[in-house]
Amino acid sequence: MRIYLLIAAIAGGVTWLVTPLIRHVAIEIGAVGEVRARDVHTIPTPRMGGLGMLIGFTVATIIASRLPFLAGLFEDNYQMWVILAGGIMISLLGMADDLWDLDWMLKLAGQLLISVFVAWGGLQIISLPLGDSLVTASPSLSMAITAFLIVASINAVNFVDGLDGLASGIVAIGGIAFAAYSYMIARSSPSYASLATMIEVMMVGVCVGFILHNWHPAKLFMGDSGSMLLGYLITCASIVMTGRLDPASIHTSIYLPVFMPILLPILVLFLPVLDMCLAIVRRLAKGQSPMHPDRMHLHHRMLKIGHSVRGAVLILWGWAALIAFGSLTILFFRARYVALGMLIAVVLLTAATMYPYLRHRIPEIRAENLISEAARQQAKHVSGEALEAAMGEDTRETPKQPAEGAREKVSDEKHQTQVS
Repeated sequence: MRIYLLIAAIAGGVTWLVTPLIRHVAIEIGAVGEVRARDVHTIPTPRMGGLGMLIGFTVATIIASRLPFLAGLFEDNYQMWVILAGGIMISLLGMADDLWDLDWMLKLAGQLLISVFVAWGGLQIISLPLGDSLVTASPSLSMAITAFLIVASINAVNFVDGLDGLASGIVAIGGIAFAAYSYMIARSSPSYASLATMIEVMMVGVCVGFILHNWHPAKLFMGDSGSMLLGYLITCASIVMTGRLDPASIHTSIYLPVFMPILLPILVLFLPVLDMCLAIVRRLAKGQSPMHPDRMHLHHRMLKIGHSVRGAVLILWGWAALIAFGSLTILFFRARYVALGMLIAVVLLTAATMYPYLRHRIPEIRAENLISEAARQQAKHVSGEALEAAMGEDTRETPKQPAEGAREKVSDEKHQTQVS
């Protein structure tokens, strides 16, 4: 465990140190994001912070390859180097987008090519669940599934990168949950060394190192070079753990715990994946491109109901932690205890999520009720006055006939007197 903490500290420390330099480089070469209609920030801010994260991850990887405890993961095994090469390529693609705003189809094509390269280099999901056992997939199917998962995770993290510290925090939370789980699984092996755990702790380190510069108000954005890198790394770690499962060695009693990592890209990135799916459906329903920008993401909705940027980020972190850790605790605790704990957490997070809306909306509802009540009282008062007026008019008109009759009688009497 201490070795993993050391690697995480190295990755985070290097990222924290080089990020200010990357910021100056981004300003010099023009990688500064203009304020767009869908953006939350109000002043142009440098992008390309993912380059600092890539440097931190690369330095930590090189140092890890020299440590005796982890050196066996690099001996006669090029998988980690393939992952590092893919990370460099995906970050370069993101840097190009940060500089020139690439067309989304061109960017998607680049993501697919890099994913296929990584799958061709040996990072593949070989075993798949079918019924009560695991079956070995064909090479072409394995490459297709691997590429799909990588591209989906890359774009999910990219979609949720809309507030300072949001994407890096969600990925770090998911990375901690996954690293803890993979470490527990690795303890049953002869060597505690785990490539998946190493990747995750390095990823958590670069996220923490970058958040120190990206917390609101951010001095630098990670850009596509960072969000794409994080989505790529968290999926690679998951595939590393599941990619080489031997169906003959998996007993049904440990079937779910061992194969759980195939679900982790969705579980630990549930909010980004949900946001991406909602955005795609929303845009297609309007006849727009799936990559058409708008201000309807989850973080935009949080701001709309009254949260501050920091408050929205912290609450979304809480939801991410609930889903990531809750999905794993069911493997180690009784389901009813996990369900009770998650229910309490859901109630608390829901209250925190809706508090600004209710705080402003409840007085508005009360004011609307008072206005409605006053309108009803006024209408009742007006109707009462109208009724009284109508009754008074009837009262004045009723004795009118007798009075006229009396005047006519007096007139007749006078006429008779004059005749006589």
